[in-house]
Amino acid sequence: MTRFLPPHLRALFAARPPIPFEPPIEHRKMGSYSGIHEYIQRFDPPPENPPEPLPIYQDERDAIAKKKKMEEQLEKIKEEKANWDRHNNDSATDDPYKTLFVGRMDYDITESLLKREFEKYGPVKQVVIVVDKEGKSKGYGFVEFERGRSFREAYDKADGMKINGRRIVVDKEKGRTDPDWLPRRFGGGKGSSRDPKPPKEVLKSRRPVRQEPPRRDNRRGYRGDRRGNDRRRDRRDDRRDNRRRDDYRRDDYRRDDRRRGDNRRDSRRRDDRAYRSSYSERRGDRDDRYRY
Repeated sequence: MTRFLPPHLRALFAARPPIPFEPPIEHRKMGSYSGIHEYIQRFDPPPENPPEPLPIYQDERDAIAKKKKMEEQLEKIKEEKANWDRHNNDSATDDPYKTLFVGRMDYDITESLLKREFEKYGPVKQVVIVVDKEGKSKGYGFVEFERGRSFREAYDKADGMKINGRRIVVDKEKGRTDPDWLPRRFGGGKGSSRDPKPPKEVLKSRRPVRQEPPRRDNRRGYRGDRRGNDRRRDRRDDRRDNRRRDDYRRDDYRRDDRRRGDNRRDSRRRDDRAYRSSYSERRGDRDDRYRY
């Protein structure tokens, strides 16, 4: 049948020419991998000036300055601690084993007053109140007794005694009697006022929560309790639907007067007059025949 087709259609059914022969591909052997050490010399030499450092923000500068200052202070304290001699103190008392430490004193207490208060335990040999560079009291001092018995009696009985309306604390002198004791400036002492404080979140969590008792409210049970309000609101809506429209206007007048803070009796009288006048104007007459 194909012989009867025209030539351009017969060409569609003709066989394709044979595929030409090609020799196989020869695989070359690849060389082994190596580093870039042999090519480093071909790169440009590094610049002589190093790159500029990144900018430092204010909080980072403050942290660096604070850390540096703290290190300097620690180094200074370390040097002073190495050169400190506990027995080299010109203002100290003579016998440390008869000396009583007195702390938490009033800043207006003088040596004569302190001596007069402690003479009831025995004869006092010397009283020293520690002062700052300006000559103001630091709130603590030392009392030296002549006899050890007086010292022990004051140590047992004077703790918590009131002087000038303030309770004091007494203890033995630790500076020259205890070899392991260090002053406060070297990290010693027994107080806790300079210890690191916890964050505010921890302090707030420790604060007790104050729970107030519920207060009675005449309108709706206990204040804060809204149970039953839906039912009460539905009843109120039902009552308002059964009332006349004129009654709403009277309630509106009364509500406005109460908001102004007028007397309830005067407001009722004013409501009645206003309601009558408004009703008579709407009716077109001036008589007060309408009763409610």
